[in-house]
Amino acid sequence: MSTQRSNPIPSLPLAPDHDSHANAAILPAPSRRLSTLKAGAGALIVVEQRRDWIGDGGGHTVVTAADFLHGGDTQRASGTVINLCRGYKYLSVGYYCSLLAEARGQAVLPSVKTINDLSRKAIYGLDTSELNYALNALLEQSGERPMPVEFSMDIRFGTTDYTPLAALARQIFETFPAPLMRIEFARGDHWRIDAIKLHNVSSLGESQLGAAAAALRAMGCAPLPARTGVKPYRYHIAILHDPEEALAPSNAGALACFVDAGRRIGVDVSLIGKRDLSRLPEFDALLIRETTAINHHTYLFAKKAQSEGMVVIDDPVSILRCTNKVYLADLMRMNGVPTPRTFTLQRADIADIGAIEAAIGYPMVMKIPDGAFSRGVSKVADAAQFQQTAHALLAQSALILVQEYMYTEFDWRIGVLNRKAIFASKYFMSKGHWQIARRDAGGNAEFGPTRGVPLADVPPELLRHAVAAASLIGDGLYGVDMKMSERGPVLIEVNDNPNIDAGNEDAALGDALYRTVLGEMVRRLDEAHGVGAGHGGALLSR
Repeated sequence: MSTQRSNPIPSLPLAPDHDSHANAAILPAPSRRLSTLKAGAGALIVVEQRRDWIGDGGGHTVVTAADFLHGGDTQRASGTVINLCRGYKYLSVGYYCSLLAEARGQAVLPSVKTINDLSRKAIYGLDTSELNYALNALLEQSGERPMPVEFSMDIRFGTTDYTPLAALARQIFETFPAPLMRIEFARGDHWRIDAIKLHNVSSLGESQLGAAAAALRAMGCAPLPARTGVKPYRYHIAILHDPEEALAPSNAGALACFVDAGRRIGVDVSLIGKRDLSRLPEFDALLIRETTAINHHTYLFAKKAQSEGMVVIDDPVSILRCTNKVYLADLMRMNGVPTPRTFTLQRADIADIGAIEAAIGYPMVMKIPDGAFSRGVSKVADAAQFQQTAHALLAQSALILVQEYMYTEFDWRIGVLNRKAIFASKYFMSKGHWQIARRDAGGNAEFGPTRGVPLADVPPELLRHAVAAASLIGDGLYGVDMKMSERGPVLIEVNDNPNIDAGNEDAALGDALYRTVLGEMVRRLDEAHGVGAGHGGALLSR
């Protein structure tokens, strides 16, 4: 959660109007690492009984599962295997066909990963949020209203007979590449995917088999997930960003610097967006450069990346901890980190505020716990303003914070990564205002200037407290906001997802800042892969 933000983060509940401009605006970009299946490529169609598939395979070779598992010519065949066994349960014939195809270096539909992913709703449910958005948006565009409570749709090689959801069928197929699927939909407040099931080829009627065969023939050069091969780079890192975000944590120049820095250290860096959740398994690590929040796709990306065993910055725990200022206030107080005098209030507390007035006096600063920079933060000058503001904020949150007001010409921002300071900046107050950002009635923000500062020029005591505060959160990437007051350094807050903008935070370090961030991710990847210590560091010196 970067601090330089103006607009509240939209929540994740499904909404038909999430994005209804056009199919292209709903569906994710195609995968970067794809193979192709061509009608004449000699793919193997594996069935348990020959009667399960009609015709001669449309140019492909039809073999029984028994023959395929036995090996022979099918063992040496390259290309794609279409596994149309009657079931895919763990250690079943269908499961072994996919498993051995992968062991033989063949691309296979469905892969073992897809079989496992679709075996439990708790697993594939991680990948359905964006699909649900697309579902509602497509239905809204088409004006179609299916069944009032629930309905189902069959997908055959990425196609469906239900035209309004043809684009969604393709997206589901790209997310879960399987030959035959049945998708069950249910409606609560909005439509959602209730179940995704691998369909049994033996249950198809003659007309359905014909449609499936036609869909396979029509695939032509349709993209399928590539089997793992030799990578041109040591690692592939995805950067999640939103090009439409007005106050993103990294501007376009910084994103370009990350990509360039990756090439310099032998790492492939790709920019992805919120519609690319299903692509995460293609990558080794995820760097989030979009404003984070709990009820938001950024948190879902972080959770998904973590569940895939990827290196991820910002990690879900850091997002959770940094989002709530009540948690931060207690954590810092319990660990002796100097902060402004702070009170946590509930609605029952605001009737008698004498103790607060005596302790910190006016003006005071009032905050909601999860407000990003300057959102939900007010300065009150007297008791009347206190009561008015408290009632307004308590309508949004059961707890609010009241802090002493501490004006300084600028705030220090210390960037901390893996418990070490990596950059420093001065964030100056907006002209004629008491905060870094001045907001107008429409919520638009005007920021004060930012000045990058060498770490050697930061007061040592302030630097020490900043690193200590960040280390209480974790070993990720943080932006620690500090003030140098009359009584010494004072912590304002610790943010995940700190700003790294070209021309601002990188002013002192230049390209080295981007190499440092990526280098830490490489170090973690090396550690996870058992690569000798120091290998990632050597990359940074190139």
